[in-house]
Amino acid sequence: MRIKPRQQLLDLWRAVLACSYRDDTWSWGGRDGTNSISDAEQLLCLLYPATELDAFALDQPDDMATDARRALDPFGEETRIGGALVGLLEDYLRRYTGPDGQPDFAAGSYLRAAGDRRPTDAQLALEIVDSYSMSLSLCIAALRFLRGFQRFVGGEVRREARQLSERIPLVIDAVGMRLTGAMAGLVRSFVIHTPEPKSEAGQAILHMINQNHAPTDEVIRRLSARLERLRVQAANEVRLSQATEVDVADDERLFECGWGWGIVRTAEPIEFVPGGAGQAAGHAEPRPYLYFTAVALDGIIDLSSQRIRELDLLTDEQRKLADALQLRFELARNYWSTVARFGGGRWPLEDIPWRTSDGEESDYFSLTVTAILIQDLVYRDSTEDLARTVAVFDQLARRARITSRLTAGDAAAVLHYPGVRLGLAGSEDIGGGPTLEWYVPDFVTMMLKRCLQAARLRTDVDTRDQLMALAEAAMDHLDRRIQRDGPAAGLWDDPAALLGPALPVPGGPSWFVTERVMECLVIAYDTFREPPLAPATMVARAVDLLSEAEHLLNQEELEVGGDYLTPKQAAVNRIRQSLDRARGVLHERPGTAYSLATQALIQLDELAYARQDATR
Repeated sequence: MRIKPRQQLLDLWRAVLACSYRDDTWSWGGRDGTNSISDAEQLLCLLYPATELDAFALDQPDDMATDARRALDPFGEETRIGGALVGLLEDYLRRYTGPDGQPDFAAGSYLRAAGDRRPTDAQLALEIVDSYSMSLSLCIAALRFLRGFQRFVGGEVRREARQLSERIPLVIDAVGMRLTGAMAGLVRSFVIHTPEPKSEAGQAILHMINQNHAPTDEVIRRLSARLERLRVQAANEVRLSQATEVDVADDERLFECGWGWGIVRTAEPIEFVPGGAGQAAGHAEPRPYLYFTAVALDGIIDLSSQRIRELDLLTDEQRKLADALQLRFELARNYWSTVARFGGGRWPLEDIPWRTSDGEESDYFSLTVTAILIQDLVYRDSTEDLARTVAVFDQLARRARITSRLTAGDAAAVLHYPGVRLGLAGSEDIGGGPTLEWYVPDFVTMMLKRCLQAARLRTDVDTRDQLMALAEAAMDHLDRRIQRDGPAAGLWDDPAALLGPALPVPGGPSWFVTERVMECLVIAYDTFREPPLAPATMVARAVDLLSEAEHLLNQEELEVGGDYLTPKQAAVNRIRQSLDRARGVLHERPGTAYSLATQALIQLDELAYARQDATR
């Protein structure tokens, strides 16, 4: 299926409003009920494109694109769309702010329990890294929209505009408080895990990185040497909320870092963030989870974008938290990128499926490590080992039945619905409840997102084509899972259409999947705006043609008289303009330059032939 991000984003906006906005009333929730994460995902489906893409901007009604306005017609005319979004933000903040004024990040209905038991009320109030990361993205998008819309209503004299001018500063303050809480929660959910090599966790790590079956002492020594800079950085710079008993500088221990499922039980309070996520006791086992690490990294990228710094959206406390998160971002990204490619032969990443330090294995974990590696390459604008990484993507796509046929009873079906199960170790200690579980059905959207991001890199044509082929296969898979009927038509997710009608799937939209498809379309929009590849071989061929064409043109001009009004002189002038244009785009669009030079050569040959024919 062809990816057409602008049209598909507009269709998504129409479907979101058709499902959620009826009789001038917004309905929260979907298949999984309402909670702070699902409702943030629902709202981000509107706000994220509006703040990431200029063509979808909604903060300046006078400059709003016609197709964007039409997609949001249920909200009313241009001047009312911004007010409707302000109202949705106010409603969301009311729903997820506690009586004490602190933001509420409870995962609620997204949490499941092992076996037949139900989570206790105390467990449903647990705050998950997803809560913090999604709220971080929502708050950044909200601040960017509110600051722009505030400038617009400040210049209006209508009564509605004056009322909005009074409401917006209050919303900005509430969003800022939620952003601070989300950032503090992410800081306190970061963990550095240093298991003994002979422990179960240590043996699981060694199982993955020792692909050449070398002696254990040698592997530990080589790994310590590769990670020495990260160890030193972690020991000397990771201070905020970090447990003091972690001996990250001990070379005889193994080392991994990332995010737990929530605030880890060894996390220290953050003094300058009162209450809430800054002070609450943690319960998560101090061990990184690959899924939550990837989720946190995505949220921190939204926070550290150039536009955020230019708009000066953060307070002094938030900048301090942002610096702490950026440090943790660098550590985790570099660690997993290094470990994925450790050794001199086969990569650990190529040993599918990946085994985590708690002994769990899944193709999903292999995909997550691959996604972090791609994120590292994109962040550094590097094509190092890209082709080899794309080969892992290709293998995972086949194993997950994205590019091959799904058979009856196929074990790969669980990757797509209900998703990979993650046990939240430590949750059983809360209120005497069962061990909680978290399901992640985002295998396809994660692959689509990383393929589109990698396609931005200045790689070779074959690798770019392979990435786009995988992206289109993933989009085709998602298209078959779109809901066709009912109030959620045009939204995701209907896995029964792909996995079989016998699959019991609750009704309503999955905002978890829909929001991630929306992110992929935003990334596709940015990727398609990048200039095409300019291979050196194509540039060289275009230069050869241009050289010949310009030489022949110079010869032709010797045969043309000084009269500028003759048809022959006009033809020569047009050829000169084409060659000038070809020179101008040579290094950005060598294929276009090649075509222009070819066309000029044909026209020059026609002039030469006409002259010879006239002579005869």
